[in-house]
Amino acid sequence: MKRLPDSELEIMLIIWDLDRPVTRFEIEEQMDAERKLSPTTILSFLARLQEKGFLTVRKEGKNNVYAALVDKNSYMQTESRNILKRLYQNSAKNFLAALYDGNSLTDEDLKELETYISERRKRDDI
Repeated sequence: MKRLPDSELEIMLIIWDLDRPVTRFEIEEQMDAERKLSPTTILSFLARLQEKGFLTVRKEGKNNVYAALVDKNSYMQTESRNILKRLYQNSAKNFLAALYDGNSLTDEDLKELETYISERRKRDDI
C-alpha cells in the first residue's frame, strides 16, 4: 500500500470519517475553513487517489460519487508499521521513549497505554 501525501490523506480521512460514498462538494464542506482548497484541487487529489487504488468513482446524475476501496484501519496499521520501521528501528520502546522524553506523553496517556497492554495480554492469553 502506498503512503499518501498529507493533502491526499486529508481527503481520505474525510471520506473515512463520513463512512459512505461522497461527492466532491461533501468533501469540500468537511474541510477546515482555514484549509479550504479549490474544487479543481480537490478533484485532482480525488483523481490521484483513484489512480492509486484508494477510491472508486461512479456517476450519479451530474455528480461523481467517491467511495473508499482501502479501509482506514488497514492504512493506519501499514503506515504505523512503516513509521516505526523507518524512524524507530522497529522498536516500540524507541518510539515511546521519543514521545516520553519529549514530554509528549501525559500521565493519563501512560495509564491508557498500560490499560491497553494489560487488556491485550489478557485477550491474547485466552
